[in-house]
Parts: sequence; structure tokens; C-alpha cells
Amino acid sequence: MNKPLRRIAIFCGLLVLALLIRDNYIQYVQADSLRTDTHNRRVAIERYATPRGDIIVDGNPITGAVKSAKDGINDFEYKRTYKDGAMWSPVTGYASQAFGATQLESIDDGILTGNDDRLFFRNTLDMLTGKKKQGGNVVTTLNAAAQKAAYQGLLKQGKGAVAAIDPKTGAILALASTPSYDPSTFAGNSTTTDSKAWTKLLKKNNPDDPLLNRALRETYPPGSTFKVVTAAAALQNGLYSSADEKTDSPLPYTLPDTRTELKNEGSIPCKNATMRVALRYSCNTVFGKIGADLGKDKMLEEAEKFGFNEQQFTPVRSSASVFPKSMDKPQTALSSIGQFETAATPLQMAMVASAVANDGTLMKPYMVDKLQAPNLDVVSQTEPEKLGEPLSKDNAQILQSMMETVVKVGTGTNAQINENGVTVGGKTGTAQHGVANSENPYAWFISYAKLADGSSPVAVAVVVEDEGANRDDISGGGLAAPIAKSVMKAVIDSKK
Repeated sequence: MNKPLRRIAIFCGLLVLALLIRDNYIQYVQADSLRTDTHNRRVAIERYATPRGDIIVDGNPITGAVKSAKDGINDFEYKRTYKDGAMWSPVTGYASQAFGATQLESIDDGILTGNDDRLFFRNTLDMLTGKKKQGGNVVTTLNAAAQKAAYQGLLKQGKGAVAAIDPKTGAILALASTPSYDPSTFAGNSTTTDSKAWTKLLKKNNPDDPLLNRALRETYPPGSTFKVVTAAAALQNGLYSSADEKTDSPLPYTLPDTRTELKNEGSIPCKNATMRVALRYSCNTVFGKIGADLGKDKMLEEAEKFGFNEQQFTPVRSSASVFPKSMDKPQTALSSIGQFETAATPLQMAMVASAVANDGTLMKPYMVDKLQAPNLDVVSQTEPEKLGEPLSKDNAQILQSMMETVVKVGTGTNAQINENGVTVGGKTGTAQHGVANSENPYAWFISYAKLADGSSPVAVAVVVEDEGANRDDISGGGLAAPIAKSVMKAVIDSKK
């Protein structure tokens, strides 16, 4: 063979070798990533080739599936349906042929479609027996009655959110947000119906942003509800040792290093008030000074023990609530009454109430009890997990007595449940909103219910954004406490 032909032969051999290497790399190394790539149309076709498994509440499915309309374009066999979709969307999220999936629908997509690796053995058996692949179920911790009470209460007020937790386990019992959306309206792939419904929900077209999960993703100034955290910090750090010890709280109180007086709402008995009286009347001066006296480091440490400055995964991600890390003395005082840059999700404030109710132990919040295979075998089970201990048992019980005073004779009387020996502890809050407090404030209420046997089955946080209300009529006790009461009562009644 002459030299030019030999070179061509070698070159062609190298090309064939490169082709073989590339082919094997694609088949064996990249196979998995290509199989699951979101741009691979076959992935989406497979996802909707069979009915999705269900998301379950109280033993009943709140989701379903129907055959997709055949219009000559859509090659997806089934689409998702929802029961009371707008009420449950903060829990389920959505599964749309056109716009993908979010929240539980996305996180547990493998179980719901039947593609999860943990279902491999069952899927193999089904394939051998000719049985069509099925999706598994996601069994939630939600309480249907509590969710309904939360959602209907919010509908009467406009915008807002509710989070309710079982203090003993961290199980989420209610998670409501308004305005909301029905995921069924854009579950398909139609450009005439689904796309139009989706477009109407986008924030650029709808300033109310119904797609926003306010219970998990929106952070609000918590206002006076944060005083519960400040009271906990005072007890834990030994600044005050009881609820009825007089505090060192002058009136008027001038913020440290300034000439600015910190005001209270109206003429209330805050001068050297005990923490019980101060929480009952919501004295800014008392709790602002407590925060300044403790200093930013101790306040930050206590806030973070309750979960501030850290995202929560329920497994749906909840935005991190904020307690500022860089503050001067007056800013520390303001942050300690839920102002300045302090911001919290409703889930976070429900965690605060639950830790107090649970004798100082904070449990990790979660909303999925278990995942089931199509034959209802348990694939995985969530075990309650301790997140921290922001309070000692003794100090938690002192704080409980203070919060119970708020509901018995203070600003939270609208949350009273006068039956079967039920005791309610709570804290109201009215949080400033807008530049120079120019917009209507947010109305907050956090609470827990305690049964006659001393157990606490539920802790709740409610925030209401009522832009249409008369500013003077907005209060946590007036707008948010009745919703909290209805949610707590629903949980209690469901246990009878």
C-alpha cells in the first residue's frame, strides 16, 4: 500500500474509533441524563402516558386524572385534575402538560408517575405480567377540615395566608394562601384554554400574584407577634425570670443613641410593666428595651433557634425568614418588636407558636406523611424530627401563661374557644407596611390550643392583607384571630 492510501486508511480508522467511543459514551455514560432531560419530549410523553397517582388528604384523593382531548397535536394521554384546586394549590402545586410541575407534584413526580427507582421491582413485575404501569400516592399530613376553615376565612378578607402545625410532631395541618388558583385550568396543553388561563395568573398580568404561595414563600414584617421571640430571649438569657417580675421600662422610652421616642399604641400601662402585662397590651417600649438590653447577638441567637435565617423544606421549600445580623442598638430595639428588617413567613410564625406550645421543643415542619406504591405498600415514611430547643420547659410554660393571658383578657379574646376545657394562647400583631407606613398594615395572629389533658394538637399563624379595609379597623385580634380560632376548632373537632 502506498503512503497516501495508508494515511487515508489510518485517518478513516481513527474516525471509526472516535465514532465508537462517542456512541458508547452516549449509550452508557449519558444515557440516564438524556433519558431524564426536560428537553427530551419522550420524558414528558411518558409522564402523561398513564394516570398520575394521587395526593391524599385524610384518606381521600384531592387529585385525579382524565383523558386528554385529542386535537391532532397533543400526544399526552392523560392530564391532571384537582378537587377544590384553589384551596389545595399551596399544598399540591400544579402538574401541567404545558408548564411543568411545582411543589409536591414536582418533588414527588417519580412516585406519582411510577418512574421512581424505588418502584423498579414492582414495575419489572408489571412489565413481565403485561400490566400497565401505575403511579403511586403521596399521603399528606393535612387536615381537610382545618384547611377548609383556613381557606374560607381568608376568602372573606382578601389576601393572606395560614399555616397550622401539630406542635408535637411538626406535621403541617393547614397551608392556605389567597388569592389562589385552580391548577385544573391549565393542566392541559391547549393554546386556546390552558395557555390563556396561565397567562391571566402571571404577576405581570395580575398584580395580586395568585401563583405566589404566601404561606411558604412570602415574608412579612411580623410586627408584635415577634414579641413572643423577644420574651423567650429575655427568659432564656436570665434578663427576667418570671412573667410577673416588673421590667426596667421607662415611659417615655428613647431609642438608644438617639432622640427618637419609641411609641406605644394608645395610652396603655407599659411603664415598668411585667412581661405578662406588656404582652397583654403589646407594649413596644417594654420589648424594644428588652431587645436593646440583650443586644443583637443574643437576640439573633434566639431568633435563629426558632428557625429564622434558614430555609425550611417541608419538602416544599419555604423562604428563609429574616432577623437582621447587622444592627446598631436602635435597630436592635426595633427588630425586637418585629420592625426594621425583621421578616417572617406564616410557616415560621406557626413554628414559633408551636415551639412554645410544645414546652420549648421545635419540631421540623413536614407535610408528607408517607409515599405509597400503586399497591399501597409504603415506600417511605416520614419520622418526626427535632429541629431545636429555643426554650427550656420551665420558660416555655412561663411564656404559655403569658400568651394565654393575651387571649383571656388581652388583645386576642376573639380566639377564645370556650368548650371542653380548651385553653388558647396567642399574640396579635399589626405590622407596618409601605414607605413611612403609608399602606394598610398587615394583621397577624399566632396561637395554639391546649386540651384539658394538657396536650396541644395545633399551633396556627394567620396573616391578613386587607387593602380594602378601613385602616383604623385593621388589627390582628379583629381580622386574623377569628380565622385562627376556626382552624384550631376544626383540628380539635376532628379528633373527637
